[in-house]
This record gives sequence, C-alpha cells and structure tokens, in this order.
Amino acid sequence: MDENAKPVLVIGGGIAGITSALEAAEAGCHVVLMEKSAFLGGRVARMYQYFPKLCPPTCGLEINYRRIKNNPRITVLTLAQLESLTGTPGDYEATIKISPRFIRNSCTLCSACVDACPSERPDEFNYGIGKTKAVYLDYAMAFPAMYAIERSACKEGCRACADACIYDAVDLTQKEEKKTVQVSAVIAATGWAPYDAARIQNLGFGSFKNVITNVVMERLAAPEGPTAGRILRPSDGKEPRSIAFVQCAGSRDENHLPYCSAVCCAASFKHANYVRAQYPDADIAIFYIDRRVPGRLEDFLQKLGEDEKTRFNKGKIAKVEEDPATGSLKVTAEDAIRGDRTEQTFDLVVLATGIVPQTDGLPPGFEPDEFRFINNRMEKPGLYAAGCVRRPGEVSAALADATGAALKAFQCAVRSARHG
Repeated sequence: MDENAKPVLVIGGGIAGITSALEAAEAGCHVVLMEKSAFLGGRVARMYQYFPKLCPPTCGLEINYRRIKNNPRITVLTLAQLESLTGTPGDYEATIKISPRFIRNSCTLCSACVDACPSERPDEFNYGIGKTKAVYLDYAMAFPAMYAIERSACKEGCRACADACIYDAVDLTQKEEKKTVQVSAVIAATGWAPYDAARIQNLGFGSFKNVITNVVMERLAAPEGPTAGRILRPSDGKEPRSIAFVQCAGSRDENHLPYCSAVCCAASFKHANYVRAQYPDADIAIFYIDRRVPGRLEDFLQKLGEDEKTRFNKGKIAKVEEDPATGSLKVTAEDAIRGDRTEQTFDLVVLATGIVPQTDGLPPGFEPDEFRFINNRMEKPGLYAAGCVRRPGEVSAALADATGAALKAFQCAVRSARHG
C-alpha cells in the first residue's frame, strides 16, 4: 500500500470494528478506528462466554488489543462520534466530534481517583445493574487502559479525583474537540442493541424484578459482573431453583421485531449451561416457537435434550404474573403439542430478546433495509458494513464478515491511491 494513500475509517469499536481495523491495517492500510464509548470491546466485552467453546472473550480481546497497540497504522479515537461525511469513494472527508475523557495518557490505573470520587453514575456496562463511581473503567482489561470520567455525574466544582492523583493524569479542563480526516473508504460496524423488553407488556419486564433479559443473564454469570458470577434473583439475592427461558421475546412478532435474530436460541441454551453448572438440581424450562441452532450449535440442543431436569415447551407465553409476597412468577403458556394451556411457577424468568441494528447516526449513503440492517444489496462503493449492523449473527460470523468488509475497503484504498 502506498504510504500516502488515505486511511480507512471504521465506525464502531466492537469485535467487528476491531477485526475490520486490524485486517485492513495489517494488509497495509492506515486506519482510523472510532468508538462512541470510552472503551473498545462492544457487546462481546460484556459476555461471560462465547459459544460453542464456552471460553471467555477476554482471551480474544487481549490478543486484538495487543495487535492494535503494536500497529502504528491504527489510530484509535474513543468517545468519538461522526458528525458528517462528504465526498466520493476514495476521497471522503469525515468530521469527528471527540468528547473529553478528562484523563491523560499518564494514567496508571492506580485507582486513587476512584477511591476519592464521591459521585456515582448508572452502570451502563452492566445494563444498569448497580452503579459505578463517576470515575470508571468498564472492565479490568479495558482498552484504552485508563479511566474515564463522566463529568455530568459529578458535583459542581468537585476536584476530588484531581487532588488524589499523584501522576497529574486527571485534567478537568479538557474540552470537546473536532477532527477532520480524509479517508478512502468507510466501514460501519456500529453493532446492535437488545430489544427493549419493557415494550412486551405481557412478559413483565420492568414490572417484576425477577424477569430479566438474556444480556443481563450474561452479566450475572460473569465473574467480574455485579454478582461476582453468581446467578441470583434480583429481588432478594436468593439462588433460583426453577428458571424459565422465554424464546423469541419480541422477535418473529409483527408488533415488535418481525425477523429472527439468529442467535437467541443458542444463547439461551448456553445460559441453561450456566445455570446447570451452578445449580445441578435446578429445574429449567425453555418455551419456544421453533428451535433454531444452525450447524455446530446443534450440540447445545443435543446436550440439553439429555438433561432430565430441562424441559422444552413448544408454545408462546400468554402472560407472566408475580406473587408480590414471594417474588415468584406464574407463567401461562400455550402447549402447541397438546393443544392446551399450562400454568407453571418459577423463581426466575429470562427473556431471549432480539438483536436491533444500531444504524441511527450513520451518514447518508448507508441506507438501511426495512428492518434497519445495512445488508449487501444496500451497500455502495466506498461504504461497507460489518457485523450485526448488517445481519444478526454469532461472533465467528461477525469476524468473517468484518474481514470481508476490510478487503473491500482495502481494494477501494488501493484504487484511490493509484488514481489519486
């Protein structure tokens, strides 16, 4: 690659964005990788284990972070949002707004600033379970390896963190910046968000504490999560002895998400493995419309089918009701096999909410389809999509997808360098 060629811009620092940036950079491109939050990692960093191997994502992320640090072709911008994009393939101009971090590179993660901080903020990384200090680090291996400060959560005039830092790493005078970069191609890897389960009124999320979502289950099982890895009932902190998994919570429903989110079934089967590892005698019920586990993920279904304390109920949930005295949940569901309704009581209900693509804020040229995804037929030369913003899928599929987007961007950069 010509060293004078314009860089590739990657929007989104989750696993798809990281992979696209690394593949393009290691092929010879300069890359600007921008992420709207304070740290890279995206949704994958919040997982406890990948399927199908059931290994923690930290090992893969650590390797990728090292590759980023060792590659001078990659510029990482966090707390960054794209304000505008103009131009044509091979010759774009991007304007990026960068919010202040209030922390300098001299941060050593000594935690003196955290200890001194008197203010708190909602813990967004743990999906709102609990709070963190206004000075925060999302997870132990976060990249960049420095704290961030949510200044809007601080008391007016407070300087406790700055006064506590002996390395002069806290800079409360930092201001918003704007950066303009010339780029040859743009990869949108803006990822996904879980569907808002509170909109599915009959399932009780938001009304009953012991109705949680699949992403919350992932954080409960994580050793560094809000319960130190113990799957406990939010209402009273007790160990659940009966758990219901509700598939297609909002998916394949014309009133919510009309499409299948591809990974929800396998994710719930993985979560059933989490439960079984902690509670060998717990009763597990999985309510489903269809069980969709393509390819090698069929192993999860076969393993659960051999579990005598796991039941599969084909049929949709009519409603979830709470016993206020105990926090227990009565689940009324149809039984499509027998043709009647059943009522069962559980300590915990887990909703398998679907994948919603994060396409808001993408510049003109990235045209979403009827479901808000940027799929292949919507792509234009110079503008490419990768990962779950393009289609729902598991991590390994997102990696392959991101590599393909990097190849397209690389080819665009090569053409622009030749004709520039």
